Amino acid sequence: MSDYDESKIHETVLALLTVFSFDKGRSWKGYDFGVMDALHEKGLITNPAKGTKSVYLTEEGLAAGTKAAKRLFGTSK
Repeated sequence: MSDYDESKIHETVLALLTVFSFDKGRSWKGYDFGVMDALHEKGLITNPAKGTKSVYLTEEGLAAGTKAAKRLFGTSK
């Protein structure tokens, strides 16, 4: 990943977690472990190292992810 801006990757994964979230912020954790760990360290998601197949977005994570998703994936309607 050294050829890419890691902060942009983290923001994009957070946006995708938000777009595909359900149950008020629950999302499947099928993304790169390093990115998921970084999002957890920033307080945006719950601990991805647990034995579960999903994580929860924190309030801050859900807000930041929604903002990123609208900017990255929103339509101009």
